[in-house]
Amino acid sequence: MVAITSTVAVETQPLLLDVSNTTLRVTPEQFDRLCIDNPDLRLELTPNRELIVMPPAFFISGERNGDLTFQVNAWNRQTELGRVGDSSTGYDFTAIGGGKPSPDVSWIEKSRLEGVSLEQFCPVVPDFVIELRSTTDGLKPLQDKMREYQRLGVRLGLLIDPKHKRVEIYRSGQEPEIIESPTEIDCGEIMPSFVLSMSRIF
Repeated sequence: MVAITSTVAVETQPLLLDVSNTTLRVTPEQFDRLCIDNPDLRLELTPNRELIVMPPAFFISGERNGDLTFQVNAWNRQTELGRVGDSSTGYDFTAIGGGKPSPDVSWIEKSRLEGVSLEQFCPVVPDFVIELRSTTDGLKPLQDKMREYQRLGVRLGLLIDPKHKRVEIYRSGQEPEIIESPTEIDCGEIMPSFVLSMSRIF
């Protein structure tokens, strides 16, 4: 007698785990692996190793961020004073007690990048950053992020809040300056002759 066995294929569905109300903490090495395994996700790592998963931006936020990046890029193309990163640019500040953030716009003076490989998360603290508040962003987490940039050594940081037509300016060693409904922001203190227009942001 021959025993005949049959194998029944069972379809499995992915299990989705809702972690929206949970804080996930990972090591820098685990974070790097997550970035490699999930290239379509925008991820950040806070200084206390909290994993932040950022949803895609609404069109209006993406348009505003594109304009801000364009302005910094256009100025930098003319002056050739540094390098510009957009919102997908990752930094690695874990060696100096920070996290792995991705500012919406960043700029680094070119001499500070000599000998630094840019085919990895950049370990050099930017001279200038912009964070643009989207319609889904809470204000306090962004302010905390700006203070962390300030602590790490960012010389000039702008937190732009289109909803309230407000810009918070963070300078090294100073309290934030808040400007209501500005038409432009003069960044010449670290980026010679650069004036950021708010005409397409507000």
